[in-house]
Amino acid sequence: MTVDRRIVRCAIYTRKSSEEGLEQDFNSLDAQFEACGAYVTSQKHEGWKAQPTRYDDGGYSGGTLERPALKRLLADIEAGRIDMVVVYKIDRLTRSLLDFGKLVELLEKAQCSFVSVTQSFNTSTSMGRLTLNMLLSFAQFEREVTGERIRDKIAASKKKGMWMGGVPPLGYQSKERQLILESNEAAVVRHVFDFYREHRCIVRAKLAADQLGLRGRPSAKYPDGPSFTRGGIYWLLTNPIYAGRIRHKEQTFPGQHQPLIDPAAWDEIQATLISQPGGRARGRRNACHPSPLAGRIVDETGERLTPSHAASGDGRRRYYVSKCLIEKGGELASSGWRLPAVHVEQTVVSIVMDHLGAAAVATRIIDGQPGVKVISDLDRRLKAFAVTLNPAAALALVEQVKIAQGQIDIKLGGPAIANALNLQPEIVASAFLRNRPV
Repeated sequence: MTVDRRIVRCAIYTRKSSEEGLEQDFNSLDAQFEACGAYVTSQKHEGWKAQPTRYDDGGYSGGTLERPALKRLLADIEAGRIDMVVVYKIDRLTRSLLDFGKLVELLEKAQCSFVSVTQSFNTSTSMGRLTLNMLLSFAQFEREVTGERIRDKIAASKKKGMWMGGVPPLGYQSKERQLILESNEAAVVRHVFDFYREHRCIVRAKLAADQLGLRGRPSAKYPDGPSFTRGGIYWLLTNPIYAGRIRHKEQTFPGQHQPLIDPAAWDEIQATLISQPGGRARGRRNACHPSPLAGRIVDETGERLTPSHAASGDGRRRYYVSKCLIEKGGELASSGWRLPAVHVEQTVVSIVMDHLGAAAVATRIIDGQPGVKVISDLDRRLKAFAVTLNPAAALALVEQVKIAQGQIDIKLGGPAIANALNLQPEIVASAFLRNRPV
């Protein structure tokens, strides 16, 4: 008698945290895939069959689900193309208990199971689930301990004055983990410091730099180098690297690199910056007045508006200002925006709340029109969510605000809406709102 067994379509998932060794002909990912493939073959009598598609994430941490191969795997699972996920160890799939809970929910919904080749457990029993949670707890503990060890190493290295990598500041280049002076850029930096010492004003220092044609480091976007902004000059003036020091959080330590500016002169500049109106001391006092749309509000050309403020006798007024107005050093430009921040933010909050509470919004937020029942359920949840929404949460849903003459366009972020409504990010699309003049 022939027994008709259902084919169990098995997807093998492999992961390696670092990229080290991936260039080899036979690397860790290959070893994991081979071991998992052998295990699937051993279960051939149960109808298991390995799928030809490989899901390899090389150089991705297990502390996040933002991995390209994992996303492809989850998409195939949701599409009903996978019945079993095979991993070498459970921590290859995730090291986070929270993420594991999300994955289990998704797998159960798709009627998909998973197995670890080197760790025997059965998730259909309470003891098996306990064993699995213990393994994940240790995996997450190992990840957190590793993170602490790395942070401690960075702190200890910076206390010794070592450069710990990253993009070297203007005036230096990185060579064998050391900061080396770059003569052409160093001359530009010294000019900027000299201009500030002469004028004791960042705006005038910027104008002097523009008149001399000074520019920053060239890049693909700015082949000739970007012109200096007031914020860029402030960052340059307050960077302790130029005084031969290394910053770690709120502390600075003597660096192993050559200073570009005399340390005593740098300290004098810091005292001047702090003592001036709008300096760092005042900036800390005003930290309780953030601009929540910073980086997300643009004009009709796509140019970002910069947060700014003006102080008067009755308090501090915030604005979102066009770059062209800021770069003029306070002079009027032929065109540009200078919008009261509070008014813009209140308008955005009002539009978002009205939009989420309106009828038939669900069909514009869910991508692909999944069905009347799902849309109806989302519509109900959206209206309930809009009632409880506070201004800060409403602004957090906004991905972009575009300002045009007599109009404001608001783009809601799909992932933010998905997270707020506990939906899968893949089915949520961004939504544009264009129903309120400025």
